[in-house]
Amino acid sequence: MNARKRLEISGIVQGVGFRPFIYRLAETRGLAGWVSNSTAGVLIEVEGVPANVDAFLGDLATPPPLAHIDDLHVHDVAPDGARGFEIRESSGECEPFLLVPPDIAACDDCRRDFTTPGNRRYQYPFTNCTNCGPRYTIIQDIPYDRPLTTMSTFRMCPECEAEYRDPADRRFHAQPNACPVCGPAVTLEATRGGAEFRSARGREQVGTLPHGDARRLLREGHILAIKGLGGFHLACAAENDAAVRLLRERKRRSDKPFAVMARDPPPSSAFASSLKPTVPGCLTRAAPSSS
Repeated sequence: MNARKRLEISGIVQGVGFRPFIYRLAETRGLAGWVSNSTAGVLIEVEGVPANVDAFLGDLATPPPLAHIDDLHVHDVAPDGARGFEIRESSGECEPFLLVPPDIAACDDCRRDFTTPGNRRYQYPFTNCTNCGPRYTIIQDIPYDRPLTTMSTFRMCPECEAEYRDPADRRFHAQPNACPVCGPAVTLEATRGGAEFRSARGREQVGTLPHGDARRLLREGHILAIKGLGGFHLACAAENDAAVRLLRERKRRSDKPFAVMARDPPPSSAFASSLKPTVPGCLTRAAPSSS
């Protein structure tokens, strides 16, 4: 006699690979049923041999690395003889309250994709998977599904779609999944009165980014507005006093310190000792950065 359970789970369980995790657990345990996002978290129904259902419940004690279960409610429901397990369309049957995960830095696997020549995501800055990438800043509504994110306008190419549908792939149901063929692109443009420059990276120019031009412009004393996931980041070369003063003038920020960025800095004490004042309230590296 099979048993069937309905699970209601809340916490950080959307945008963290939780549904693919549940899918794989159910497949491993030979269980039928379904999993779906809801406006309150995740809903699951599993059916199968009682011992396997109990083992499935025990497996939930080790969720995906980015997930966190706050509440888990389990209810007995009548078996319906279902076969196979599926990820269903999201449900809105609960009151809308959901813990949204933050944007996650690129994982090691995605860094490898980005840095490996020949990889179809080589140098593609929007590389992500279920273990990393944008979350909070692309969500427009809940539950967390691609149509309710800013990625809704980017239709996945056949290769990305295949990854998204493959339970064995780490991009299985990764909502921001994209590549140079079908995803967002990077451009570098001059503002009115700025440098005589325009560089656009079209989708046909896979593997070519305007990073080198951006570095050159920074070295020449220009100020760049870098559009990130959650807004614009203004940048200039910290060792260029004229550029820093111009940025202060434009921001009307006469003495409040700016953030200083450096790649792979040494421990904080050593890093602090290498700084020197350049203008009131601003620190910069004693030696110019190689970038």
